Amino acid sequence: MTTLQFQHPKPGAKLKVIGAGLPRTGTNSLCAALQILLDGPCYHSGVQYTYAAYDEKHIKTLTRVAAQYPYTSDSRPHIEQELKDLLDGFVATADPPLSLIYDVLLRLYPDAIVVVTTRDRDSWTRAMMEVLRIALPPRLLFWWIPNLRWLPQFSDACGNVLFQKYGLLLRDVETAIATWERHMAELERVVPKGQLVYVDVKDGWEPLCKALDRPIPDIPFPRLNDAKDFEDHFKKLAVRGLARWALFGVTLSAATLGALLIGVKMLETPPTFMERKSGLLSAVGGGLLALGALLTRYI
Repeated sequence: MTTLQFQHPKPGAKLKVIGAGLPRTGTNSLCAALQILLDGPCYHSGVQYTYAAYDEKHIKTLTRVAAQYPYTSDSRPHIEQELKDLLDGFVATADPPLSLIYDVLLRLYPDAIVVVTTRDRDSWTRAMMEVLRIALPPRLLFWWIPNLRWLPQFSDACGNVLFQKYGLLLRDVETAIATWERHMAELERVVPKGQLVYVDVKDGWEPLCKALDRPIPDIPFPRLNDAKDFEDHFKKLAVRGLARWALFGVTLSAATLGALLIGVKMLETPPTFMERKSGLLSAVGGGLLALGALLTRYI
């Protein structure tokens, strides 16, 4: 396995692990390992919404869950039901916003183990600066791409969770370090000691298998390159987004030109009002239909 793939729920699977590690701590490798150990799918938020094709359920649900945090007595039952529906059939979770609201998930799955992937804090900070550079493109870049069109709202919603929990927004090195420190401190304060486990994916199977009381598999520990996969995938999506905007511009220009030509023709041979209206609507409508057909296909 070289990359983590979109996962479908497995009927009857129960959630046993809540991943509470921050991004760029080996969450992809953790999910791949848990899928082997627990024989079921892991819900990695970033993978589920970026590889979900035309199904926007994942990113929309995750955005709502994060945007409404902290929950009121009125909103909590609805949010908890949305989370249970989303995670039904999965054995583990990882990645924001789920990794940030581990306390909420622990209320829903009180017997789950909270696994925190860790790494050197300074190298993590550098990695997060790259994430911010790549994952915060112009807000309209992904407009024509299903799921990714909601990325600005999703990012804002995750930022809301960080601000509500830790009183900051992750924008630079200083706030990244503060995020790390406050996240780790809150984990120690909130999660019961017997359910809190720290793992470094560099250490392979042993610490994870020990925490979950599972035998060590007779296969290599999955070591996925989160950073490279993330950057490569977003570059491809950015190219696709630019191509769709270019196609939009070309098609809209063609429709406009067609309408102008019809208008010129009408001036040469004056039609009735209804003929003029019908001709213009046909030209513009035909162009927009062509645009819609093209934009609903991947380039």
